[in-house]
Amino acid sequence: MVKVAVAQVSPDYMNKEKTIDKACKVIEEAGKEGAKVIAFPETFIPGYPYWRGLLPIHKWTDMMVQYYKNSVEVNKDLESVKDVARERNISVVLGVSERDPRKGSKSMFNSLVFINEDGKIKGVHRKVMPTHGERMVWEMGDGSDLRIYRLSGLRVGGLVCYENHMNLIKATMQLMGEEIHVAAWPGYWIQEVHPGNKRRFDPSKDEFSKCDIDSAIREYAFESQSFVLSANMYLPPDLVSQYQFDIAAGGSSIVNPAGLYVVKPQINEEKIIYADINLDEILAVKAYFDSLGHYTRWDISRIFYTRQKMNPIIRGEVKEKLLERVSETMEVKKEEK
Repeated sequence: MVKVAVAQVSPDYMNKEKTIDKACKVIEEAGKEGAKVIAFPETFIPGYPYWRGLLPIHKWTDMMVQYYKNSVEVNKDLESVKDVARERNISVVLGVSERDPRKGSKSMFNSLVFINEDGKIKGVHRKVMPTHGERMVWEMGDGSDLRIYRLSGLRVGGLVCYENHMNLIKATMQLMGEEIHVAAWPGYWIQEVHPGNKRRFDPSKDEFSKCDIDSAIREYAFESQSFVLSANMYLPPDLVSQYQFDIAAGGSSIVNPAGLYVVKPQINEEKIIYADINLDEILAVKAYFDSLGHYTRWDISRIFYTRQKMNPIIRGEVKEKLLERVSETMEVKKEEK
C-alpha cells in the first residue's frame, strides 16, 4: 500500500510568496501523515486567473502585470518547496504559472513542476494548448516535456485541465506506462449545453456526472490502468465573484485503475485528501485489459511525436543534429553533400 495525497487548499490569491509558504506547510503536513506523493491544482501558485476575460482591456492588462510579477521562476523561487519535500521524504507535483525563462520574454506557461523525494526538480510540463481565453494569458508548451518521472519509486505523469481530453496527448502519456496520473484543474463546474457556458458546481442541486471532469478522469484511469489524482482548485466564492468567472468549487478526487472512485469529488471545502492505494489493482485491471500489452495493436496504429523544444533561434549545428534525429526516426537516409 502507498499513501497519496491531493491538496485542495486555497492559495493566497495573487501572492506568490505567501502561497509558496502555504504549499510548504501543506507538504510538511502530508509528509507527516506518511504520504509519498502529493498533487496540487492547476496554477496553485499564484492561483488561476479567473479574471482572464475581464473588461475593459486596461483592467485585464493591470491584472496581467500583477500575475506576471507573482508567477514562478522555477529554478529560483521553489527552493523552500524542494527543501520540505526532501525533509519529509515526499514527492510533489505542483501547479504553477511559470515565467518563460528565455531572455527578453515576459510570457508565461501553465505548468506542472515534478519534484522528487530528494528535493530535486525532475521536470516541468507546460500545458501544450491553453484553453480559449487562457491563450491571452499563457503561451503554448511543446512535446519536449511529455514525460513520465520516477517519484518515490512510482511512475508519475500529469496533464493540465483540457489536456486530459486531448486524445493523442493522452495516448502519448499513457503509452509511457504511468502508474500515477495527476490531472490538474481550476475547479469543478457545470456546463449548460456547451463548454462556453460554465458555472460553479453547486452540490445542493448538481450531479458529479454533469461535469466533464468526472468522465475525463475515470476514463483516463481505465484506459491507462493508472491511479488518477484529480487536483482541483478551491477558493471561497466571495473572493472570485468580482471576476464573473467562478468555477473554484474544488472537486478533487482519487480514482482507481478500474475508473472507480477511491475518494469522490470533495466540493466547497479546504482539505488535504488522502488515500492508501494498492498497486496490485493495476495488475488486476491489466489482467483483463492491458493497454500496453495484450490489448494493443501497434501493427494498426502507433503514435509519432516530437520531443523537439521550440525556440526562436536554431543554430546551424543544432539543425544538423535535428536532421540526424529525424532521419533515424523516419528511417530515411540523410542526403550527403
